[in-house]
Amino acid sequence: MRECGILLPISSLPSRFGIGSFSKEAYEFVDILAEAGQQYWQILPLGPTGYGDSPYQSFGAFAGNPYFIDLESLVEEGLLTSDECNSMDFGDNPRFIDFEKVYEARFRILRLAFERWKVKGSISEEELSAETEEYCFYMAVKNHFKGKCWAEWDEDIRVRKLSSVTRYEKELDDDVRFYEFQQLKFQEQWKKLKSYANKKGIKIIGDIPIYVAFDSADSWFHPELFQFDEERMPIGVAGCPPDGFSETGQLWGNPLYNWEYHRKSEYSWWIERMAYSFKLYDVVRVDHFRGFDEYYAIPYGEETAVNGRWEKGPGLELFEVIREKLGQLNIIAEDLASLRPVC
Repeated sequence: MRECGILLPISSLPSRFGIGSFSKEAYEFVDILAEAGQQYWQILPLGPTGYGDSPYQSFGAFAGNPYFIDLESLVEEGLLTSDECNSMDFGDNPRFIDFEKVYEARFRILRLAFERWKVKGSISEEELSAETEEYCFYMAVKNHFKGKCWAEWDEDIRVRKLSSVTRYEKELDDDVRFYEFQQLKFQEQWKKLKSYANKKGIKIIGDIPIYVAFDSADSWFHPELFQFDEERMPIGVAGCPPDGFSETGQLWGNPLYNWEYHRKSEYSWWIERMAYSFKLYDVVRVDHFRGFDEYYAIPYGEETAVNGRWEKGPGLELFEVIREKLGQLNIIAEDLASLRPVC
């Protein structure tokens, strides 16, 4: 049986607040899909965007983008007023996302909602996973250091000395709770929207990047997962070799996985990541899937991707373990065809 759908990022939905969100426009789009006889809504990664505002450079693999929280729903909850939302400058071009303005306005308005949420008792039916809580702590510390990547933090907290972690947990408790508030509201609103889509016969195809960002809770909390040296700096980074589109290739900069460690741990982190993804989506598309077969490793510090080389990945073993632990899943592999030289 053939089925069809439409790709539309959440960020591309119409909005008065600078960027698309889980708003009434999202529900209206679901209605349009259903009326048109579609079966799928494909979206881009839902994680919080990092470097270059890219959804493929996220601050956390187990977190949601606070930009997508619907402000009008917060108004209905009594956490904001319409006047407060309308007074913020989210940018004035409806065809262009001004990420700088969205960032500045979004966190100011969400902080206001957070303060009122605390007064109301900090109530939510959602719970955060341990990995999402790690993200919230990471972002609170990152904010303390003016947005710098963890590699530029003071040495004691950069290497996560227990005494320093305990101290920052106490000092930044309110900031940590602010990020937890964002994630709870994200989960509440996304779960409601996804349920609405499913009831209309629309399944969600989500997208997860194969790599995580160096500037992320994942690499800070779990350096053992990656190819890092003794100073917790990357040995190699990800990218693509030179081709007909680029003479110098693509230098993405994401840290590479320590696949030997993942194998010894029976791919537990990947199992958790895939399980988390299927809580968000009905079908999961894995970006750059061929990287599980072979991945292109570029020495850290290189300015281009020219001097990289292909290394062997985990292959099908990873997905056999995932299937053993989680059962048969609906996974889409991005098809990049063959990147190997043709003799």
